[in-house]
Amino acid sequence: MQSINRFLYGPTPEERVRAWQVKLRSESRQLDREMRQLDIATNKARQSVKQLASKGDVKSARILAKEVVRSTKQKDRLSVSKARLGSIGTQLSQQVAMVKVTGSLQKSTEIMKLSSALIKFPQISQTMREMSMEMTKAGIMEEMLEDTFDVDEDEELDEEADAEVDKVLFELTNGKLGQAGSVGTELPPVQDKETEEETERNMEKYREQLNGLLSG
Repeated sequence: MQSINRFLYGPTPEERVRAWQVKLRSESRQLDREMRQLDIATNKARQSVKQLASKGDVKSARILAKEVVRSTKQKDRLSVSKARLGSIGTQLSQQVAMVKVTGSLQKSTEIMKLSSALIKFPQISQTMREMSMEMTKAGIMEEMLEDTFDVDEDEELDEEADAEVDKVLFELTNGKLGQAGSVGTELPPVQDKETEEETERNMEKYREQLNGLLSG
C-alpha cells in the first residue's frame, strides 16, 4: 500500500525531509574538506611569508600575505555556510515533528532566509537551488525572486587594504615586518639568484593553490 501511495502521491513529507538532510550532510562534509585543504595551503603560505621576510624580500612577502588574508576570510565564509546548513537541518527536524501533528510540512521563513544566503555561496549554490525548488513545491518556502540568486558584489572576495596586510605581516614575522612602507619597498637582498628563483617558484605555487581553493 505504501509503494502504491508513493507512486500516486510521491514521497511522504518525512521521506522528503530525510532526503534533504542527506544532501545537507553531504554538503557539510564537502565544506569540511575544503576548509582542511585551505588550512594546509594557508599554513604553507604563512611559512613562505616568514622565509621571504627573513630574506628581505618585502614585496613578495606582501603579495603572498594578501593571499593569506583572503584565504582566512574564505575559511570564515565556509564556516558560516556550514553553520547555516546545520541550522536548516535543525529546522527540518522540527518540520518532521510538526508533520505528526498537522499532517503536512509548514512554511518556514527561517529556512527560506538561510537558503537564500547559501544560494549566493558558489561551493553549494547548485545544490541549494535544487533544494529550494523542491522545498517550494513542498510548501516550506515561497518562490524566491530571480535576483535573490545573484551573487552580491559585497560577497565577493576582495583584496584587503595595505593596512590589514601590514597587520598580517607584523603577526607572521613577529613584528619585524608590517611597517615597511608601500608594496614596492624592499630590504637589501641577501639571497643568490638560484635561491631567489626557487623562492619565486614556491611563492607562485602557494598562490596558485590558494587561488584554486578560493575560486571554489
